[in-house]
Amino acid sequence: MKRFAIIGGGWRSEFYLRVAKARPDLFEITGLVMRNPEKGRIMSERWGLPVYQSLDELLRDARPDFVVTSVSRPASSEKIMECVAAGLPVLAETPPAVDLDSMVELYNRVAAAEGRVQVAEQYWLQPHQAARLEAVRRGLLGNVSHVQISVAHGYHGVSVIRRYLGIGFENATISARSFVSPIVAGPGRGGLPPAEMTRDQKQSLAWLDFGDGRTAVFDFANSQYFGWIRSERVLVRGERGELANNELRWLPVWNKPARAALVRQATGAGSDLEGYHLKGYTLGGDWLYENPLVPARLSDDEIAVGSCLLRMAEYVAGGKSFYPLGEACQDHYLGILIDEAATSKREVASETAVWAQ
Repeated sequence: MKRFAIIGGGWRSEFYLRVAKARPDLFEITGLVMRNPEKGRIMSERWGLPVYQSLDELLRDARPDFVVTSVSRPASSEKIMECVAAGLPVLAETPPAVDLDSMVELYNRVAAAEGRVQVAEQYWLQPHQAARLEAVRRGLLGNVSHVQISVAHGYHGVSVIRRYLGIGFENATISARSFVSPIVAGPGRGGLPPAEMTRDQKQSLAWLDFGDGRTAVFDFANSQYFGWIRSERVLVRGERGELANNELRWLPVWNKPARAALVRQATGAGSDLEGYHLKGYTLGGDWLYENPLVPARLSDDEIAVGSCLLRMAEYVAGGKSFYPLGEACQDHYLGILIDEAATSKREVASETAVWAQ
């Protein structure tokens, strides 16, 4: 069992709380650090956890194996460094800092202090993405040269693009546009609107060229996360095949094409009395992905957050890095450039940053 603390008590913090509550055999939360006493009291009563007003106060009671920092963007860098200064490994919520200058400063400070920092970028660990990525990793599509991603905003979308293309810190040239269109409002973090209403949604489209024939289209509308009438889309093209959402077409032999669908395997439907949880994804008779948090009843995004926690526990125990600070900075940097290209309506190019050297 791994013990961790959380700095912050907002909406994202509750994902970690739900995962730990669902699998108490794997995780124990030693406490929350929240500056607002009234919000802290509410969280303490709701989750049955001790709440502290500072990291020092928490450490006087118990020392966790690592700390999750889940605070606002402007506060993120300093909270990360506060944990590093205390000798604590950090799992930081995204993004780790506000802009390019603050990311460079944070990276240099963490490196100078030899801090152990990973970032909780979860989208590539969501079950459906993990299954698709496994199909790519197994070489079913051959060398991947082009992807089209409409699953997440900014740095989240970029992180998925880089994984599908096998991109490290290669530079990119980026062209982008954004536009606004009306949509009937759907639910949000606070639930449904009180009545039918129309709102504006912003959509961003970008073309990224990483060189050597590797290209990507980024497409995201801000209504996709909660809305019922805007779906995600994934297209991955390689020399031997194509993955379009959940369907694969490929050439096991050059003149014998194959075609199969990713199938979501879940329990609890009909007369199945196993309880409701996701088991994983299959392609034909092969398991591409198995849920590491079975039998917890969790959403896909919560499973992805839990996967970050599991990998962080392995990292703290001496295992390999899974999403280091440099990768998070690179994804946010490219996400910033997408916004810059859309605003300026000019092509922009990334430059090699300190974390890529």
